[in-house]
Amino acid sequence: MGDTGSMAIGGAIAVMALTSRAVFLLPIMGVCFVASGVSVILQVGSYKLRNKKRVFKMAPLHHHYEQLGYCESKIVSGYMIVTTIACLICLLAFI
Repeated sequence: MGDTGSMAIGGAIAVMALTSRAVFLLPIMGVCFVASGVSVILQVGSYKLRNKKRVFKMAPLHHHYEQLGYCESKIVSGYMIVTTIACLICLLAFI
């Protein structure tokens, strides 16, 4: 997709969250993105503060799973399932 498409989709999702007053549900719907971002923050912080000790084998989180031996299709399908469940939970908040 590239930067242009992902920025446009991200902007559209942010505007929809703002207009529907669901800003606090956005991190729940994007739990996989949040987890990947937090994994990078934890990895860098741990590396700097704990004398080059790592929390994960590799950051972001999906690369850690690759290092553990999971194939890419299993990682992607797992992320899809988690995102679907999180979005359904957020959908229930509107009902």
